[in-house]
Amino acid sequence: MSEGTATLTWVVVRQDDNGNRYRVARYATKAEAQRVAERLDSRGHQQLYWVESTTSGA
Repeated sequence: MSEGTATLTWVVVRQDDNGNRYRVARYATKAEAQRVAERLDSRGHQQLYWVESTTSGA
């Protein structure tokens, strides 16, 4: 990774009420991704949001 370039290894995933899953956005830190997932989840819709790592073992 070069200086000034972030590796986006955390992804927010959305699952709708039909079971379809979509990657919503990617983030450099788990904390940042978690904040976004929690904000989206708090809207009270039937979708579920969670955070996953794009690298194995993270």
